[in-house]
Amino acid sequence: MKRHGRRELDLIMRPAARDMVRTRATVVRSIRENFYNRDYLELETPMLQVIHGGAAARPFITHMNAFDMDLYLRIATEIYLKRAVVGGVDRVFEINRNFRNEGVDSSHSPEFTALEAYEAYSDYNGMADLTRNLIQQAARDAFNLDEGNEIVTLADGTEYDLSGEWKKIDLYTSISEAVGEEITVNTPREHLVKIAEKLDIDVDDYAVPGKIAEDIFEETAGKDLWEPTFVYDFPEDTSPLTRYHRSKPGLTEKWDLYIRGFETATAYSELADPVVQRQRFEAQALAAANGDPEAMVLDEDFLVAMEQGFPPCGGMGMGIDRLLMVLTGQGIRETITFPIVKRV
Repeated sequence: MKRHGRRELDLIMRPAARDMVRTRATVVRSIRENFYNRDYLELETPMLQVIHGGAAARPFITHMNAFDMDLYLRIATEIYLKRAVVGGVDRVFEINRNFRNEGVDSSHSPEFTALEAYEAYSDYNGMADLTRNLIQQAARDAFNLDEGNEIVTLADGTEYDLSGEWKKIDLYTSISEAVGEEITVNTPREHLVKIAEKLDIDVDDYAVPGKIAEDIFEETAGKDLWEPTFVYDFPEDTSPLTRYHRSKPGLTEKWDLYIRGFETATAYSELADPVVQRQRFEAQALAAANGDPEAMVLDEDFLVAMEQGFPPCGGMGMGIDRLLMVLTGQGIRETITFPIVKRV
């Protein structure tokens, strides 16, 4: 839309556009102050990186003339923030831009603002409590709500309840209930492909079983998760930076948070074993060789850092633009003050 490309005119003409700018500023300030009150330190990590890591995504590539070398715009802040934890910064967060050379729609932007936070001696359960508190406090601060009554009014006039404890469900149990048969992390890939085909889900030749299972979840149970819901325990083959589950072989300690039907945040109990991490990176390299364009690459510097001693740690990532979508009911282009738009 033209007003996205000429936001200054949009701000002049529409009070709602100006309100979004104010709401966004208040939400970001609320998150920062919440972290400061928890003795977190804010860190700034490189946006130009030799290796793109920390997520499964396609990067933007650029060239540095001074060193005559190709670099990547970062897709995540995870690797450098974890290296800070190795260095003794036990509680650290960053709010800044990430870049992913992928599709654009009502909930995706190639340039977006992300929050990542890491806390030594926590785990994914601790990060769930932290994330819920961050979001509820942001709602209170942005809309002058009382504690325990975090009910926001969306753009269409409907209300959405963010208060109280949030629901927790299991990924594979939810898939099983949705498709009418037991699906586990050990379900053969061939059978998962058959289920996906029945649901008209396209399956790439390089897709690992865990990715197919996650796609089935998205198409079935995931899209109906309207109330705030933590989806727990993801497969190892799609979670290369995540600690293996303490009691469920083949799974990792990871959750995704769904609010109003789309993923808003994710968190891990972080993998701290450099030997296992190397094995996971090698598996990702094999996936890349098999054609997966989003597979991670082996990061030797990160492995060396882990070998110095990486404490047990909880980590969380959340899109700020998507959080604004949750709080306001607007699309992602409305929450970003100056979004990228196609030139015609």
